Amino acid sequence: MKVLMVLTSHDQLGDTGRKTGFWLEELAAPYYVFKEAGYEITLASPKGGQPPLDPKSNEPDFQTDATHRFEADAEASKALANTVKLADVSADDFDTVFYPGGHGPMWDLAESKDSSDLIESFLAANKPVALVCHGPGVLRHAKTAEGRPLIEGKQVTGFTNSEEAAVGLTDVVPFLVEDDLKAKGGIYSSGPDWGPHVVEDGLLITGQNPASSAPAAQRLVARDRHAGE
Repeated sequence: MKVLMVLTSHDQLGDTGRKTGFWLEELAAPYYVFKEAGYEITLASPKGGQPPLDPKSNEPDFQTDATHRFEADAEASKALANTVKLADVSADDFDTVFYPGGHGPMWDLAESKDSSDLIESFLAANKPVALVCHGPGVLRHAKTAEGRPLIEGKQVTGFTNSEEAAVGLTDVVPFLVEDDLKAKGGIYSSGPDWGPHVVEDGLLITGQNPASSAPAAQRLVARDRHAGE
């Protein structure tokens, strides 16, 4: 099985002067779920090369066994330093795609036609798509074949308004993931803040927050195994 993991190239947290990027746990935890399932992993980003890490995600409070393992993993570090350009990848070459979050994707991937087209082509080919935390915000411009919002009438989750308020970025982010998913007609649900919550609807798997990243990847692997039986 071949999985594409799509990371942000955006490193500015609005006008705050602070840095953002991808959230380390949301890359590291799924990375090892896929690795242990025997998947071939390709990392991509809009600009290619080394994507920006949200420095906050590497503070002691947010480090996990998976993040420590990733940082000590020379093969993983090399893959991260050499992400392929998003415009150069095709859904034809992969079995599934996974979008980690972090705040960065809200500025670049959420507005990227390459990203929307890619998600649409995975789904059109009957291949599952998974996104976690701020990742589901990347679905905002994706459409069905009929031109309707992709998530209209679908069960979805993503970073909650209350979680965004808790990190003090409600007025910094370009949109709120929860509000946007609802505005596009998604049937939004959430669990307790910071606890794992994963929703599956057809080919679409969404996770609420960092704690949901490994469970979302596990759901993807379980789905692939089931499909292969």
